[in-house]
Amino acid sequence: MARLRPVPALLVACLVLAGCGVVPGVGEDDPGGEPGIGAGFGEPEVVAGGLEAPWGLAFLPDGGALVSERDSGRILRVGPGSEAREALTVPGVAAGGEGGLLGLAVSPEFEEDQLVYAYFSTSADNRIVRFRLGGGQLEVLLEGIPKAGIHNGGRIAFGPDGMLYAGTGDASEGSSAQDPGSLGGKILRLEPDGGIPADNPDPGSPVWTLGHRNVQGLAWDGQGRMFATEFGQNRVDEINRIERGGNYGWPEVEGTGGGDRYRDPLVTWPTAQASPSGAAIAGDTMYVAALRGERLWTVPLDGAGGTGEPAAVLAGSYGRLRHAAVAADGALWVLTSNRDGRGDPAADDDRVLRFPRA
Repeated sequence: MARLRPVPALLVACLVLAGCGVVPGVGEDDPGGEPGIGAGFGEPEVVAGGLEAPWGLAFLPDGGALVSERDSGRILRVGPGSEAREALTVPGVAAGGEGGLLGLAVSPEFEEDQLVYAYFSTSADNRIVRFRLGGGQLEVLLEGIPKAGIHNGGRIAFGPDGMLYAGTGDASEGSSAQDPGSLGGKILRLEPDGGIPADNPDPGSPVWTLGHRNVQGLAWDGQGRMFATEFGQNRVDEINRIERGGNYGWPEVEGTGGGDRYRDPLVTWPTAQASPSGAAIAGDTMYVAALRGERLWTVPLDGAGGTGEPAAVLAGSYGRLRHAAVAADGALWVLTSNRDGRGDPAADDDRVLRFPRA
């Protein structure tokens, strides 16, 4: 099992500076936080252990979930009180660096169509496919998303409008993020069958927003507003409010300072405190899983599309965190990522944790 590291019982509230959104004062050597999430949640349970670099998670109507393993290409079916079992191995996955089998999404009509969606790296590109969980051929919905050893993006999710959204990375070519003809460094929006929605900014393109470096977290609040997490380069990581056709500045701007041309992030952190991957929203709180920061950020939402003062929990307790997701029963599920090549070499597995609503 992954090594748990005790931490002081200290919860660090981080001030968001007016006008710049930077969260100061929480360094790698003293990350703060507690082993639990705090008020409203009970003690965690291990839903599944012994995993290798879990990456994506999508809930099933029966209360269980599907989890992807980046490097093996396996999709596992997991659930409280049951053993993890392999649902299938996705053919054509070419894992390497940050690439492999990444995000998963379950069709909003799963009980009728049994469709599962996946984002993964092949030997030539990143692509989005769908397939029936019970078997059958992969149907390629979108191919040609740039691939590299780093910055592959990979998170996919259905929005409240029924459309499929995907966060992509710049594949280490920053200029592609500003190129409307490239699928790299974007948030994409597709019909469930892979078609391009007529109300996209360009009705001939899946591009919803541009100017991103590496998006790995997508979430919506109760009013349907969209938020995304993004990896910075040397200075800051970001949470952005995502709006149709927006340009978020990369590589011209990292963090704030975009002026009238680019949209500024709502929150930024020094890169040592975050590397923000998967994200989820429950009620008026956004939960952001941090890899390098080895913590879960809780970010209050103010009801008007803005954010309050973030606070770190789980800091140093479970190592690197890849994803956070809220189930239909309100429980928060968290994936660890200590076997992804950058984690603690003393950790001997990765796990799926479930924090029930108290």
